[in-house]
Amino acid sequence: MQKHGEEPFCPSALVSNAVSNIICSLCFGRRFDYANSEFKKLLGFMSRGLEICLNSQLQLVNICSWLYYLPFGPFKELRQIEKDITSFLKKIIKEHQERLNGENPQDFIDMYLLHMEEERKNNSNSSFDEEYLFYIIGDLFIAGTDTTTNSLLWCLLYMSVNPSVQEKVHEEIERVIGPNRAPSLTDKARMPYTEATIMEVQRLSVVVPLAIPHRTSENTVLQGYTIPKGTVILPNLWSIHRDPAIWEKPEDFCPHRFLDDQGQLIKKETFIPFGIGKRVCMGEQLAKMELFLMFVSLMQSFTFALPKDSEKPILTGKFGLTSAPHPFNIVISKR
Repeated sequence: MQKHGEEPFCPSALVSNAVSNIICSLCFGRRFDYANSEFKKLLGFMSRGLEICLNSQLQLVNICSWLYYLPFGPFKELRQIEKDITSFLKKIIKEHQERLNGENPQDFIDMYLLHMEEERKNNSNSSFDEEYLFYIIGDLFIAGTDTTTNSLLWCLLYMSVNPSVQEKVHEEIERVIGPNRAPSLTDKARMPYTEATIMEVQRLSVVVPLAIPHRTSENTVLQGYTIPKGTVILPNLWSIHRDPAIWEKPEDFCPHRFLDDQGQLIKKETFIPFGIGKRVCMGEQLAKMELFLMFVSLMQSFTFALPKDSEKPILTGKFGLTSAPHPFNIVISKR
């Protein structure tokens, strides 16, 4: 593991491993060693899969579904990635089935399998089955890893680019938590500047710029426009969070836009990084907890900076299904 005081390094792999292991603990009841080759390969598959999903050729699949089965290019690569991820997850589900202990469930998969058995006893048409479990785990594991990883990487990058903001976050952490006690979610309410900083990073980075595709369940009229039943809807969250009619100087990094005159947090209706309504991201609360605790823990212990004489990093993002920062190096020092 990279130690502070050494040469500049890219934090992507370490952050991805840490975030994904949280999902692994919840779903699988185990963590993976960072050097585990199978685990590292899986994370690579997920990252690449999300990156190529917005390939212009792949978008044609929404119009002509048969294109998905073409035996070349990104179509073939995506199918192989799906196959490898499927194999990994189904292997873990099978292992859980073989060692399931109804008296001592260890994780989400165990709880689901036990509930599935109970449902089948009382309802022969129950929708609870192994295939549905696989899709739930896939959603939690893939979406929950990449989005939070990129959010945390953006936080580190913006702190490195904006040392004055980083200093204020350090001051608030020192005042509220101190140098030794581990941060807690109960600290969140007393740390408005840190919370505003995280929110401003989320506003500018918009990790899921086009949200998740939805489909209208019935004919709908919105502001005079008729949207037929079955229409695929892609909310442009990036546009909302960069709209100059909503945000003053939207391209500037300014945590104070989320604070009132007394320095207390302002909740704005137009700040919707997780979407809005009944179909809001199901992992919103978990992601918020992860991001706060991991960000504060890192800021409590370290100062982050760009390498000396390095060029200013690209802040436009690398777009796939999620918006990831372009690879960047940082230097860390112990506080």
